[in-house]
Amino acid sequence: MTLIYRPDPSSVKEKTTPVYGVGDSTLTAAGGEEGVKCLVDSFYHYMDTLPEAADIRAMHASDLTESREKLTTFLIGWMGGPSRYSEKYGSINIPGAHRHLSIGIAEKEAWLLCMQKALDDQDYEEVFKRYVMVQLSFPAEMCRNRT
Repeated sequence: MTLIYRPDPSSVKEKTTPVYGVGDSTLTAAGGEEGVKCLVDSFYHYMDTLPEAADIRAMHASDLTESREKLTTFLIGWMGGPSRYSEKYGSINIPGAHRHLSIGIAEKEAWLLCMQKALDDQDYEEVFKRYVMVQLSFPAEMCRNRT
């Protein structure tokens, strides 16, 4: 006699996996616009303080106000919030905006390190942190213009 296991339907719990990249789900997971601002503040803190980030920090102006505003505005729109970047700064072409900089593997990895540490500072779900890092690794690679 073969026994077939059939669970009681009332005991089976549906597994829910967060869905990011749809509507404003990513922005919501980041804590809204204020959460993104905190993320960006943490990102630039690491860019200012990590020895590994010294070269990419040197690519920026001494006053990071505009860089913070641009990254915050970009991320809010990218995460499904209001698309204010083009209103303030024109159309976005991430590789084109960084073409004048010498970006190799070390600079790309330093940027991603700052972002990973900034994400780790936030009270985000681990799966959300991984999602953001995977998604941002693509434009980071596209900005690389040397080995």
